[in-house]
Amino acid sequence: MGHFKFEMGQLCMITRGANIGRVGTIMSVERHPGSFDIVHIKDRKNHIFATRIGNVFVIGDATKPAISLPKGKGVKLNVFEEREQFLSKKE
Repeated sequence: MGHFKFEMGQLCMITRGANIGRVGTIMSVERHPGSFDIVHIKDRKNHIFATRIGNVFVIGDATKPAISLPKGKGVKLNVFEEREQFLSKKE
């Protein structure tokens, strides 16, 4: 067991919201007093996305996760990539 600090460079997983299940590295945190703080995250394909700080859960250091990741390693595919992957499995 271990504890990981919520800081830039840490590996995290999104637990709620539109980006649920995505895994990436924390790039920055925007503080908004009186409102939701926003976290900017970069995934393995260098796609940058943002979500509320309450949706982010730190799962390890930037080099290695402390848990086993799902099949897609937490990378969200776009519609065209999903279709290509689906068609390649059928053949």
